[in-house]
Amino acid sequence: MVSNDNLENLLRTGGLKAEPPDRRECEGLLRSAIDRLQDAHAPKLSFASRFDLAYNAAHALALTALRLRGYRSDRRYLVFQCLTHTLAVSKAQVRLFALCHDRRNLAEYEGYMDTDEPLLAELVAATDELLPVVQEAMATAWPA
Repeated sequence: MVSNDNLENLLRTGGLKAEPPDRRECEGLLRSAIDRLQDAHAPKLSFASRFDLAYNAAHALALTALRLRGYRSDRRYLVFQCLTHTLAVSKAQVRLFALCHDRRNLAEYEGYMDTDEPLLAELVAATDELLPVVQEAMATAWPA
């Protein structure tokens, strides 16, 4: 089990809000992540669409992990950073998600999207790896 000390520090500084986990919310986030990740694998879609789908799938999974621990944040970047504390995800994966967050913001707010197929492949692979970890955390939180 991952220590809550860092999450509690973020709560005290206002980066996180305490909120009991909600099973329906987490199930909805997980369903959204699964659907988006599946679509991100579709090569017929444009790079921008696949990137957006994979990024949002990763965010939904990271948010699910945070919600399972009893926290919420309205800062997308922080949701990814908390993965090292919610699921013990490697710092390398968190850096990848952070890079993709920065690229997403460039596209969303400045209209700049550089086609980077290797980055997209890494994002999809990292999100594929994150999915079963979040599914296991869900099963632990709410056994069938």
